[in-house]
Amino acid sequence: MGLRTMPSQNALWKTHSSKSALSLPEGSRVRVAGWVHVVRDLGGVVFIVLRDSEGVIQVVASRSQLSEDVFNEFKSVRAEDVVSIEGVMAKSLKAPGGAEVKALSIKLLNRASVPPHLEPGRRVKLPLDERLDNRVVDLRKPRNMAIFKFQSALLRFMREFLSSQGFIEVFTPRLIATATEGGAALFPIAYFDMEAFLAQSPQLYKEQLSSVFEKVFEIGPLFRAEESQTDRHVSEYVGVDVEVAFATYREVMELLEELLVYSVNRAIDEVRSELESLGFNPMRLEKPFPKLTYSEILSMLSEMGVRLEWGEDLSTEAERKLGERFKGPFFIVDWPTRIKPFYIMPNPEDPKLSFSFDLMIGRIEVASGGQRIHDKDMLITRLKESGLDPSSFEYHLKCFDWGMPPHSGWGLGLARLVMVVLGLSDIREAIFYPRDRRRLTP
Repeated sequence: MGLRTMPSQNALWKTHSSKSALSLPEGSRVRVAGWVHVVRDLGGVVFIVLRDSEGVIQVVASRSQLSEDVFNEFKSVRAEDVVSIEGVMAKSLKAPGGAEVKALSIKLLNRASVPPHLEPGRRVKLPLDERLDNRVVDLRKPRNMAIFKFQSALLRFMREFLSSQGFIEVFTPRLIATATEGGAALFPIAYFDMEAFLAQSPQLYKEQLSSVFEKVFEIGPLFRAEESQTDRHVSEYVGVDVEVAFATYREVMELLEELLVYSVNRAIDEVRSELESLGFNPMRLEKPFPKLTYSEILSMLSEMGVRLEWGEDLSTEAERKLGERFKGPFFIVDWPTRIKPFYIMPNPEDPKLSFSFDLMIGRIEVASGGQRIHDKDMLITRLKESGLDPSSFEYHLKCFDWGMPPHSGWGLGLARLVMVVLGLSDIREAIFYPRDRRRLTP
C-alpha cells in the first residue's frame, strides 16, 4: 500500500513551498504560507519576504490591484506573523530566486510579537547567550536553519554508509547502573529505590552487541557532567558510536575515515547552495588523513614551544598549536595505556602503549577509538589498575565467558563534527537546545 497524501484541508493554507513555487511557470496560481521575514511598506506597494522551512519568497501587494480592505490587511502585517498568501507567480530579476508572488489575498493565521532586535530578518549580531535564551526565534534565521539541514543530511548519509557496510542500528540504555569510564563526569539520578546514572557512553553495551551482530552502530544522546565551560564542551550531546567484531583498531580507523569522507562531502553537496549563499565555506574531506603517533606529536609540540611529559594528555594550548599546524583531519595513534579507558587493549609488545587513536580536525578532537580488550582476566586487571571495582562490572564481565571476539570501535561527537566542518565558533551553535554547566533552559 502506498503512502497517503497529506489531508486535503492542508491546501486551505498552502499549495506550494517557497522553493517549489519559485520553479512554477509565470502566471501559475499559488498559495504560500509561512512567517513574515521582512516587510517593507512603500505606501502604495507592500513587499513581504515570506519564509518557510525551505527558504524565502517575495510577495508584492499593490494598492492598485487589490481592494482597500485586502490591501490594508497586507499593510497590517509585521515580522514573524504567520500568514497564508494567495497570488500569481511572476518573474522578477530583483526578487530572491528570480520570481515573486503577485498577491491576491492574505489570511492572518497568527500574530507575533517579537522584540525587534530578535527578529530573524534583521542583521543584528547578538551575544550567544541571548540567542540561546530565545532559541526558537533564533533558529528561524536562515543561517541557523542551514546548519541543521546540513546536520540532518549528514546523519542520513552516515546511516546510509553504515547500512551499506552491513551494520545494524542498535539502541542501548540511557539509564545505567555503573559508570562506563569511571566515576568522573557522571550525572546521578534517582531510579525508584536505586541509584542510577545517565549514560556517558554506550561503550559496554555496544561491545556486548558486537558479540551478537558483529557490526553495530548507535546514534543517540549522551551525558557528561562536564565542568569545563569552553567553546567545545557541553553536558548533553549526540554521539555516533560504532563497534566491529573481528576488526583491529587500524581497520576501524579506516572505516571512520571512509564514513566521514562519504557523509560529510555528500551532505555539503546536498545543502551547498544554501551554505554558500549564507557565507559558509564548508570543509570538504579527502583521504588519506595523516596519521601520527602520540610520541611524534609530543616531539612536534616541543619544536613549537609546548613541552609535555610523556604520558600526559594534550593540554588546551597543545591542541591550539596543533590546530595551527593542521587545518584538516588527522589521527593521533598509539596513546599511552594509562591515560586511556580500562577497556582499551594494551600493545602486547609494549604494554605502556595502547591500540588506540583520536581523530582531530584542527584543534578539535571529534572522535576517539581503539581495539578493546576481549580477554576477561586482562580486563579485570585493567579495571583494578584504573581504580575500579570489578564486582561493579559483573554483568559485563560475564559476557566474556560466553565467547567474546576481538573487537574495535569508536565514538564521534556529532556537534563537534558539524562545528569544525562549517567553521562555527561555538559547539552550542550546532545543538538545538544546548546544555552546559550554566544552562538548563529553554
